[in-house]
Amino acid sequence: MTEKLLARDELWDTAAVQHGFVTAQQAAGLGVTKGALQMMVHRGTLERAAFGVYRFPQYPVGEHDQKMLAVLWTRAPEAALSHETALDAYGLCDVNPNRIHVTVGSERRLRRADGDEYAVHYEDLDPKQVGWWQEIPTVTAKTAIGQCMEYDTPTYLLRQAIEQGYAQGYLKATERDELSAALETRHGQ
Repeated sequence: MTEKLLARDELWDTAAVQHGFVTAQQAAGLGVTKGALQMMVHRGTLERAAFGVYRFPQYPVGEHDQKMLAVLWTRAPEAALSHETALDAYGLCDVNPNRIHVTVGSERRLRRADGDEYAVHYEDLDPKQVGWWQEIPTVTAKTAIGQCMEYDTPTYLLRQAIEQGYAQGYLKATERDELSAALETRHGQ
């Protein structure tokens, strides 16, 4: 006889690979109703982290939780950390973003009141442009540098990111050269 997992156990498995977070959409996909979610919040099994995003309070708090929350907050499966946040995550330059940058598909329109600390960008990313950093979907270093060129990140930070990206193995020599040429073209304009 098979034993049915409790809703909390089903959600825990998902949350364990998302810094302790789970979305209402993910819960619904696992057969957990809104009523069951609310009951878990009422009992203290879950805490509401943002609209439609919950966190297990017993899951250890980590330094990258806010970045994971930013991706889940969008409720877009294609969402990824991007722009200056990705450069900072990879440690490619001395950038210090004042908001967490997240990219979602160009057709999406987010209407959320609780996202002041996020900078949402709309772009259709190829799957090859997205990787993983600390179990969080994050654009590749090459993509992040390209995005930051369009975002008007200071040139000295982009030069630093290109050189560090190559030195740390995030960029191939051809990618470094392409990005350097594009940066000099941008700088010359």
